[in-house]
Amino acid sequence: MKLVLTLLATLCLADVYASQVDTVSVNSRVMNKTVKTVVIVPENYATLDSLPVVYLLHGYSGNYADWVTKVPEIKELADRYQFMIVCPDGGYSSWYWDSPIDESFRYETFVSQELVNWVDSNYKTVKSRKGRAISGLSMGGHGALYLAMRHLDVYGAAGSTAGGVDIRPFPLNWDMAKRLGRYADHPERWEAHTVINQLHKLTPDTLALVIDCGTSDFFYPVNEQLHQKLLDRNIPHMYITGPGAHNWAYWQQSIVYQLLYFHTIFRR
Repeated sequence: MKLVLTLLATLCLADVYASQVDTVSVNSRVMNKTVKTVVIVPENYATLDSLPVVYLLHGYSGNYADWVTKVPEIKELADRYQFMIVCPDGGYSSWYWDSPIDESFRYETFVSQELVNWVDSNYKTVKSRKGRAISGLSMGGHGALYLAMRHLDVYGAAGSTAGGVDIRPFPLNWDMAKRLGRYADHPERWEAHTVINQLHKLTPDTLALVIDCGTSDFFYPVNEQLHQKLLDRNIPHMYITGPGAHNWAYWQQSIVYQLLYFHTIFRR
């Protein structure tokens, strides 16, 4: 009997979470191409007036479908928390910059202007920074904080899970030199395009921040440094660490806490 009741409860719970997942193509004028994007809306979207939006960025070598296929629980969380989740394709190795050397990689402008405007025009959203958050993993964690700190008028909250929040220790990795030029030749570009050097743009309470990283992650030391610099500047933020490496086993858990954090911020 206990097994039957458990099974029935599981089936009922599955029926509750029936969020809608769309895959759309968003035109980018600045890059002269369309960009595949996953959009998740709650089941009762049609009955709602407006919803907050969480923009969720994938990592290096990933794509727009990573989050929804590898962490399908985010569909349930969109339903539970009554917000939208938007997962754009950020290219194989864009790092979400407007590349100073490659006009086909202008993902800062795409995500923070073109995509936000497209979503606000095609869905019932809260059309202000109070209803927008952005987060991501690894390259996407870097991208989320980089974009949020540079576009405080667009985002009210930002997160990063296992983010490459300081790119300078990794000059030969992840195709970053293809987007910025070699560190040895253009150190000023690397200084200008790393998250940890954007903190001067923040004042206390301008941006709600949640940052996490596993203690076995190769990005753990730079996340520790970012945390300390935020403390030095008296910038409020939630910082979470725990056992975990740079893999989906960690990200599957961490994103649950981040989405709960954004839900709490939106309710304010």
